[in-house]
Amino acid sequence: MSSHFNRRVGAVRPSHLMFTAGIGSLVDLPNFSVLIKGTDFWSHAGAATDYDIDEPRLRAAVNRSLQRYGRGRIEQLRAAPWLEGADTDPRGWAAQGVGVPVTPFPQWLRCTACNVLAAIDSGEFAFVNSNPRTPHEAKFVHGCKSKKPLAVAARFTLVCTDGHLDEFPYAPYVHHGQACGKVPRPKLRMKDHGGNQAANVTIECVACGAKRNIREAMGERGRRHLPRCRGRHPHLGMYEENGCDKDSVLMVAGASNQWFPLTLSALALPRARGGDIDKLLDDHWPELRTVENRGQLDFMANLPQFGFLKEFDADAVLAAITARKRGADGPAPSAPDVQADLFGPEWDALSGPVPPPGDDFALRQVPVPPPLGELFRDVRQVERLREARAMIGFTRLDAPDPESPEIASRVSLSRGAQNWVPASEVRGEGVFLRVRDDLMARWTARMEKSPQMEAHREAYARFRRNRKSDRMTSDFDPYQGWPGARYIALHTLSHLLIRTIALECGYNSASLAERIYAGDEQHPRTGILIYTAVPDSEGTLGGLVSLAEEREFGRIVRRALADAGHCSADPLCSERLPHDPDDYLHGAACHVCLFVSETTCERANRFLDRRFLVPLSGEGEQVLTPAGLLP
Repeated sequence: MSSHFNRRVGAVRPSHLMFTAGIGSLVDLPNFSVLIKGTDFWSHAGAATDYDIDEPRLRAAVNRSLQRYGRGRIEQLRAAPWLEGADTDPRGWAAQGVGVPVTPFPQWLRCTACNVLAAIDSGEFAFVNSNPRTPHEAKFVHGCKSKKPLAVAARFTLVCTDGHLDEFPYAPYVHHGQACGKVPRPKLRMKDHGGNQAANVTIECVACGAKRNIREAMGERGRRHLPRCRGRHPHLGMYEENGCDKDSVLMVAGASNQWFPLTLSALALPRARGGDIDKLLDDHWPELRTVENRGQLDFMANLPQFGFLKEFDADAVLAAITARKRGADGPAPSAPDVQADLFGPEWDALSGPVPPPGDDFALRQVPVPPPLGELFRDVRQVERLREARAMIGFTRLDAPDPESPEIASRVSLSRGAQNWVPASEVRGEGVFLRVRDDLMARWTARMEKSPQMEAHREAYARFRRNRKSDRMTSDFDPYQGWPGARYIALHTLSHLLIRTIALECGYNSASLAERIYAGDEQHPRTGILIYTAVPDSEGTLGGLVSLAEEREFGRIVRRALADAGHCSADPLCSERLPHDPDDYLHGAACHVCLFVSETTCERANRFLDRRFLVPLSGEGEQVLTPAGLLP
C-alpha cells in the first residue's frame, strides 16, 4: 500500500508479479484496485536474506537487452521482498514494513449508494483496514449514510502508445474542457445506466447541472473529445519532462491490453556449460575488455591477481570476450534477440554429454523406442531444472511482439538507473527430444522453397509490413526474424506432444512450457524441451519425466501423430494456408488441433502447420515424419 496508509492489502505469488500483474499494472482487489509501484519504491531492508537470484547468464542477458534502451548495467536479480512469519504475526513490523509497494489507482472513487464521484484526497472517503489478519477486506467507504456504504473505483483511465497512464479528467470532461461556472472544485456524480452497448455512464456536475455521457469519449470519434496525453507514469510518481505528443485513448481499468510484461528467462546450467564464464565477465569486465588475443589472456592468467583465469578454458573465455565487445560496440539487440542467444548454451547442455546431477540440473539418457528411432536421435529426462525469469520493462496498448519488436514502446521500471531488476524462479522437470539431424536436413532442403513454405514466408513479410511503425525511418527488412522451416516443424511437433500429454496424463497444458532449439543456418539445432513451469508442487512430482520412459513415450508420440491427422474443423483447417492479403502466421492449425494456452507457447501460437508432420489432402511428400510412424 502507499506510505500514507501503510497497510497490507493482499498477497500474490512471485510469478504473478512477473507475468500477470507486475510493475506498472493494476491488481484488482475485492473492493478497489492498486497499481504496482516502480523499483525506486521497493525496499528489501528486513526482507528475506535469499532474495538474490544468482543466474549469471540471465543477468548478462538483461544487461545486453537494457543496452538497447540506454540504461545502466545491473548487478543483481532480486525476488520480491518478503519475510517469513508476516501472516502469523500480522500486527508485527514485518507485516507493515516488508512487501511490494502499491498505491490505489484509479484514485477517483464512486459511492455505491449516492453515486458521488470524487478523488481519494478530496476528503469524501475514508479508508478502512482494521483487521490485519484479513487484508483483503480493505476498502474505502462514504459517510453519506450511517452504515457507510462502499466506495468503488471509477473504472475509466487514459493511456497512450508510449506507455503513459493517467486518471480520466472527469471535471474538465463534463464541462467540455472549461471550468465550472459555479465553484472551482465542483462535486460530481456518476450514474451507470446499464445496457449491453458498451459503457453507458453519465457524469453530472452537482453545482451547475452539466451532464455528459462517457460514450462521447469512446472509439475513434471520441478521441477528439479527450485531452492530449500528459506523459504521466503513476508507477514512478512522475510526468515526462517534455510531455507527450501522443493521443490519449479511453480504457477501462483492468483491460487486458493495458499492460504487457517484457521478460527474459534462462535455465540454470551445470557449471561446466558456460554459466561461469558469463559471471567471470560480469565480475571482471573492466579488466578483461582490454584483451585482444590469446597471448594477452595467457599473460594476464600468469599474474597473481588473475590466477583464477587458469580454471577456465582460454579459447572459450576469449570467444566470450570477443562476443561481448562486439555486442557493446555494435547495435544493441532487442529483447527477442537476447532471449534467442540464451538458447545456445542450453542446447549444448541438453544435447551434449550427460553431466553429473546437481541441485538445479539433472539429466538422464533413456532409450529411444525402436520405431521412434527413425524420428528421434535422443530422448532425455530432465529430472531437475531451475528457470530464472527477469522483468526488464513493460508496454501498454501494443504487446511486445518477437516478430515486430519495433511496434511497442518499452516503459522503464524505475526513474533512474537501478542496479537490479525484479526476478523470480521456478523449479520443475521436463523431457528433452532431439530430432535426427539427417532427417531434418533432408526435409528442410526439400521444403525450404516449396509453395507451402513460401506461402508461410510471404505471410510473415506481410505481417511485418502491416505492423511497421510509422516512426521507423531506418531500413526495414520484412523478412528479418523469419524462423525458417526447421522451426515450424519442431514447433508443430512440440504442440502436438503438449496437447497429448495434457489429455493422456492429466497435466494441465497451462502448467507446461516449451523451448524450441532450432538455431539458424550457421548453428542448426533440432531440439524440443517440454517442461513444467509452475511454482507449485505439480511441477516437481515426476509425472512429466515418467512419460519419457520407453513404454509410455512411444504410445504418446503415436497418439499425437494420429490426432494430427484429423481435426473437427476439417476440411477448413487442413486446407488453410495464408495467401495474399492474409497475414496470419499459421497454416493447418486451430484451437481444436494445435493451439495451446498463451503461457505455454513461446511464439503466441504462430508458425504451426500440421501438413508438415502428417499428410493432409494427399500432400504426403512434404511431411517430416518417417512413413513407418504415420498412422
